[in-house]
Amino acid sequence: MKSDLKRSVCPYDCPDTCGLLVEVVDGQAVKITGDPEHPYTRGTLCPKMVHYERTVHSPQRLTNPLLRIGEKGAGQFKAITWDEGIQHIADRWKGIVSDYGAEAILPYSYAGTMGVVQRNCGEGFFHRLGASRLARTICSSAKGYGWAAVMGETLAPHPEEVKQSDFIILWGTNVLATNIHLLHNVREAKKRGAIVWLIDTYENPTAQIVDKVVLVRPGSDGALALGIMHILVREGLIDQPFIDRYVQGFEQFRDDVLPDYPPDKVSQITGIEVNLLEELAAGYGNALAPFISLGSGLCRYGNGAMTVRTITCLPALVGAWGKPGGGLLTSISTSKALNTRRVTREDFSPKSTRIVNMNQLGYALTELAKPPIMSLYVYHSNPAIVAPDQNMIIKGLRREDLFTVVHERFMTDTARYADLILPATSSLEHPDIYRSYGHYGLQRAAAVIPPVGEAKSNWEVFQLLAQAMGFKESYFYQTTDEVINLLLDPPTPWLEHIDLAKLQDGRSVELPLPENYKTTFLTPSAKIELYNPLETEPLPRYFEAYGDDAPFYLMSTPSPYSLNSSFNERPELLRKKEAAYLQMNAKDAGSKNLQDGQRVIAFNERGAVDFILKLTPKVPLGVLVTEGLFWTENVLGDRAVNALTSQRLTDQAAGSTLYDVKVDVRPA
Repeated sequence: MKSDLKRSVCPYDCPDTCGLLVEVVDGQAVKITGDPEHPYTRGTLCPKMVHYERTVHSPQRLTNPLLRIGEKGAGQFKAITWDEGIQHIADRWKGIVSDYGAEAILPYSYAGTMGVVQRNCGEGFFHRLGASRLARTICSSAKGYGWAAVMGETLAPHPEEVKQSDFIILWGTNVLATNIHLLHNVREAKKRGAIVWLIDTYENPTAQIVDKVVLVRPGSDGALALGIMHILVREGLIDQPFIDRYVQGFEQFRDDVLPDYPPDKVSQITGIEVNLLEELAAGYGNALAPFISLGSGLCRYGNGAMTVRTITCLPALVGAWGKPGGGLLTSISTSKALNTRRVTREDFSPKSTRIVNMNQLGYALTELAKPPIMSLYVYHSNPAIVAPDQNMIIKGLRREDLFTVVHERFMTDTARYADLILPATSSLEHPDIYRSYGHYGLQRAAAVIPPVGEAKSNWEVFQLLAQAMGFKESYFYQTTDEVINLLLDPPTPWLEHIDLAKLQDGRSVELPLPENYKTTFLTPSAKIELYNPLETEPLPRYFEAYGDDAPFYLMSTPSPYSLNSSFNERPELLRKKEAAYLQMNAKDAGSKNLQDGQRVIAFNERGAVDFILKLTPKVPLGVLVTEGLFWTENVLGDRAVNALTSQRLTDQAAGSTLYDVKVDVRPA
């Protein structure tokens, strides 16, 4: 047996985008380790990726095309050939286009793979087809909007900056589950004497490594930020020279907004005691280089964009951007490194077609008309589990007149409702190029093993569909590597400064940062814009979240052992998640006569979901927590947590409000 060691990249929706070393024997991946030469991840992997080969070679892998023979949702299919499958799709789509128009076809995808080509190549196909477009805003569009309203296109700080900080706030993030390499930097800072605070809606597992925990009422983080800034101004803990030079609108913000948020009022809004609020503000204001790492969960409320905008103002008041180790990290945008329009091909669209928001798929499948959605094509996503309002989505997927195609590696909940399933490759079986949203790395990856069974990549399938639909554009007749080369040649200005030979060799390269980039503010005013005249609300304020007519906020939070609905194919990771628990404070349980370990039902106007109750002091009164998404075959009932979430959108950027949900609880 010949053993080869090959480089690859973790393809999942995580900021770390780890470098991988894959040991290959006779065309099979037998061992996955971290690449110690990766400049950021340095050989460390999360518990999910340590045995990624078990996902790649899982006995549950789909290995050939399947045609439905039973009722929708029953999971009954027969094997067919690829030629039969592609021809079947083309025939149905041609009929739909003739009868309803191409906008009756809707693609649905998100972040099952983060490779730039395989993730985005479908858009070129659907633009050429003239299908409805998908607004892909389920994750953090409101977070990006809030940052941009203050900072414009300013570059985010390099994650290594946190090592130099003396006061770190992990705000709305469980880095143990979602960002383990930033956690490494936080630990380094702690060794040098940094104080670390955690702000969240419950005492998440990261609490074990911090110095102080602040539990904030769900959806009220913006009020907390305003309260901190009120105290900073009151106590003179602001950097006036920095403000004078780099900040627009401080005086209006100070005079028109901050007086409305004294500590006692903020305490009432957030549930945080006044003395703890004062201590937090003093620590932040007196720090030499305060650093905030901002998670995405707090943007998934009706006030999400404004919340992020308000928190983003904090570093400006204390001049954190002018200090090594200071600043605020939401996510890192390296979109300008690669011209993705060379892949998405908006120029193929014959007209401006309608946009369907991915958070409102249930509405689109059941109520949208003129034309109705008559075909759904799902790739690298599992909306029946990950998207809001599961009952509405399943109602739509059950439609006999809806032609659903799913390109997938496993028999997910969405795949069970398909009319036709196409087997998909894993990241080890196709080439791609990867950007990160947690560091400034860029890495190209080749296929390191042959496809499992008859699996094909996204790009290969869209090529076949393009040929079957009669598309003649040369774009659809290129190999994956040729499409990757389109992204690299001619290079963007950012790529002109990297070692392209190293990138082409499959090693990670870092995109260079300009000198003084932390105080080069890429906004219309060239300053940090506390006052933004382009916004409907020129100054940041606090707005309440939506909520529901129910007593408990429900937090659906990450697990270290799954990522959205991915990795539920792995029995050993499922065992570590144990079960779909509903965490609850003992006092709340006592008021409802509920017992630890009892089977309960969380319910609201949208649905009802079975859980096992777990009592814990880590969850405050009025809050419920469930960690990790499960396929319905692994839960107690027939619905998962997103049967409870809403299709409502955020205040800006049309994001999801997955955390802005309230429920009641009863015995099962």
